[in-house]
Amino acid sequence: MEIADLVASKVLDVPDFPKPGVLFKDLMPLFADGPAFAASVDAIIAEHGAGSFDVVAGIEARGFVIAAAIAYATGKGVVPVRKAGKLPRKTVSATYALEYGEATLEVHADAFLAGERVLVVDDVLATGGTAEATLELVERAGGSISGFSVLLELSFLEGRSRLAPRPVHALLTV
Repeated sequence: MEIADLVASKVLDVPDFPKPGVLFKDLMPLFADGPAFAASVDAIIAEHGAGSFDVVAGIEARGFVIAAAIAYATGKGVVPVRKAGKLPRKTVSATYALEYGEATLEVHADAFLAGERVLVVDDVLATGGTAEATLELVERAGGSISGFSVLLELSFLEGRSRLAPRPVHALLTV
């Protein structure tokens, strides 16, 4: 089975979550299926090559799960990109616009060595606001983006365009 088909088979549509009119794409069945999750992690590693990055950054919260699995499989470190106020030491932050208000992401100021190659991962690419803020945050903290991968891209929300010219890799695009 192709990886896109495998991911598609593990996505559940949840209508009206988190608010009326939104069709939420639930990837928890993918995470819960050991062989499907392993195949997804392996596909991301194969896309980028384990030698193309030094550390994996995962975006809160489901990106943590993916990042940890990739880091473990490749013997690399993992860095969490957290919501504001969750990290105990000096941080670098990036604030970005949401549909209603703002959000802030942070990493520890010493999370990356200068020029360290960082593979950034998350579960879903939607409007691209969180991803854009994360990529800029990693760069401001001294990292160099080697790649960005998601399990699922919602192409109709055009998040990819916000990340240009950086390449975006998605296992499944709908």
